[in-house]
Amino acid sequence: MSDTHAQTVAFVRETEIPPAPPPASQAGAVKWVRENLFSGPFNTIMTLLALYFIYKIFMGAFPWFANGVWDAGSIRECRDKVTASGAETGACFAVLVDRWDHLMFGFKYPADAYWRPLVAFLVMLVAIAPVLFSKVFPRKMLILTALYPFLAFWLIWGGSLWVPLTILAAIIVTGMIFKFVESLDVGARTILAAVVGAGAGAGLAYLLFTGAQELWFIAGSIGNATILTLISSTLFMALSVFTYAMFIPMGIFVGYAIYNDAEDGGLVTIVTSLAAIYVMLAYLLGPVSGTLNSIIPIELQAVPSRDMGGYMLCMILGVVCVSLSIPLGIILALGRQSNMPLIKGVCVVFIEFIRGVPLITLLFVANVMLAYFMPPESNFDLILRVIIMITMFSSAYIAEVIRGGLAALPKGQYEAADSLGLNYTQATRLIILPQALKISIPGIVNVAVGLFKDTTLVSVISMFDIVGMIRGPIQQSTDWISIYWEVYLFAALVFFVVCYSISQYSQWLERQLNTSHR
Repeated sequence: MSDTHAQTVAFVRETEIPPAPPPASQAGAVKWVRENLFSGPFNTIMTLLALYFIYKIFMGAFPWFANGVWDAGSIRECRDKVTASGAETGACFAVLVDRWDHLMFGFKYPADAYWRPLVAFLVMLVAIAPVLFSKVFPRKMLILTALYPFLAFWLIWGGSLWVPLTILAAIIVTGMIFKFVESLDVGARTILAAVVGAGAGAGLAYLLFTGAQELWFIAGSIGNATILTLISSTLFMALSVFTYAMFIPMGIFVGYAIYNDAEDGGLVTIVTSLAAIYVMLAYLLGPVSGTLNSIIPIELQAVPSRDMGGYMLCMILGVVCVSLSIPLGIILALGRQSNMPLIKGVCVVFIEFIRGVPLITLLFVANVMLAYFMPPESNFDLILRVIIMITMFSSAYIAEVIRGGLAALPKGQYEAADSLGLNYTQATRLIILPQALKISIPGIVNVAVGLFKDTTLVSVISMFDIVGMIRGPIQQSTDWISIYWEVYLFAALVFFVVCYSISQYSQWLERQLNTSHR
């Protein structure tokens, strides 16, 4: 400042003014409301209309909730209590108290065994913790995670403890066989591939021949009374003839493909392991577990699958199918990108066929049609059939989601893995899959949430899940007939809690894995 100018200024501040808080209209909730709800005439009108509808809904629903009756033996008793209190309306939540066991466990599950699914649920929370929060819990807890499926099966279904333990032993032996075949030299593996290829080709040819016979039988059963039945019968007959013509070439082709893969070893290792576990489960499971149980009997009361229901059934189907469909989806996605035409063709046909069929159709197939393709004396469990179908359905969708994640990876990631000298398994496990799965998390969670909600579709095949219990034994009983809102709101609340928790966990996991800005 020049001397001339300094003489014309009356006051010059020598200290800094302390910072002042922003005006109330420019910070906090007032700013958020002004910018998001009343930022213009149109938004103001829409906000006022929304507030009006929320007010009307709240004022209509609040008395219904506030005057709710929690202690009554029937809907008539509920309404009498509401009338006696002088209220115009009131909910009848007593149905939730009266039928709580049925909503949770179904109406046939033994009451003295309710502790078993509860223990299985609590152990599940402990077993799944090291998988969901790997940085918090020690890796040694993964041993409990691996053992949990066998423990949960024994707790919920009951029977002998030696049955799940024998299955566990069969899986361990299969892993040892996989490692042994993988370690063989090319000469020994070629001899093994010839034997396994001949057996697998003959087995596949036999299955196709049996399938052709079944198709011909179905074609004859449909008849030709109408145009629709004539077309259906002709279609099944054509499929049968095609299968008759192809069962020997397909058997030879598959057997030769296994033999031809002896040098690489991947196909012969997988087929040998699958054949080994099939033989152990089909021919050794019953005798071994029966012998062990006769020596050291450890049993719980057996509960058939038809007696299971309620929310427990939804949890069983949701947890098991999601847990199985993710690894199966990864295998299908990798198989679809394989350079081997046989593996790629099988994966493409499986994914496209399953995605082209509604889930409800697959459930009907699991309930009715699947029994036609089983040996006459076999008793294939219904829940196991439904689990297989739902897992196949969801794994096809998850495979496409993961394939999108694989396609999103830049080519440099594959080239970097090659430059490090990694083989296909190492590159896929250490570099490709971790990045692809991180990209695919939103899609996988979307499929998982949809799958958990789709478990209610089993009610159409007479399985009494929580929705089936509401529509069947509860609403058709004389005590609780014509009750709707209370039970369906409860079911919606239960599903919302689980699905919202899954969504929030996925968002947390995305933030944990987001390393792009660090």
